[in-house]
Amino acid sequence: MAKQSQVIIPASGYDFLEKLRKNNNREWFNEHKMTYQQELQHIENFAEALLAKMNVHDLIETPSGKKSLYRIYRDTRFSQDKTPYKTHWSGSFKRATKQRRGGYYFHIEKGNSFVAGGFFGPVPADLKLIRDDIAFDPAPLQKIIHSKAFTAAFGTLQGEQLKTAPKGYPADHEAIDLLRYKQYLLIRRFTDEEVMEASFLEEANKTYKAMRPFFDYMSEVLTSNGNGE
Repeated sequence: MAKQSQVIIPASGYDFLEKLRKNNNREWFNEHKMTYQQELQHIENFAEALLAKMNVHDLIETPSGKKSLYRIYRDTRFSQDKTPYKTHWSGSFKRATKQRRGGYYFHIEKGNSFVAGGFFGPVPADLKLIRDDIAFDPAPLQKIIHSKAFTAAFGTLQGEQLKTAPKGYPADHEAIDLLRYKQYLLIRRFTDEEVMEASFLEEANKTYKAMRPFFDYMSEVLTSNGNGE
């Protein structure tokens, strides 16, 4: 029972973030540094346990849960918002080798928690490979994103889209909705209560597993040559 309690994200983690949101300054943060470190430890434990589960069904390059986490310190150099700290916990896991494409991400924030994955900012060359494959035959991708397992976990494919057809592709293409994507994101949202449940660790892992058909398709598209080899 004690082992399970180590991977529960407690309500105190949300409480700290809410207090930080209302007191987003260095003086307050430094005064509450010990509380921050205690709450961060819970997130590290969660990420470490999640990484162990993920390595059962995938090969992850990220060496530890701690290494998966993003710093709470904001980069304010090019932002109008000069508050120094983020008010959420987040982390990402990188799949190992160039043959495994797609990234995993989690975000814990009061009223805005989610587990996500996909291709946040594909380079132009990769985006062209994806669009060329969709333009040639959209059926394989359509089968994945319309499957019961996919829609149950993620609803629909998400991500930023062009308002018109991308250059070089017909506006009347049968899969123009897929061709207009600039990002390919899979997102499953969780309530605050769901995040604090003992089952959240397994639900996050199941969500990542549900991404695999999509990742396998994309990996094949992005690592094959023009002859599909």
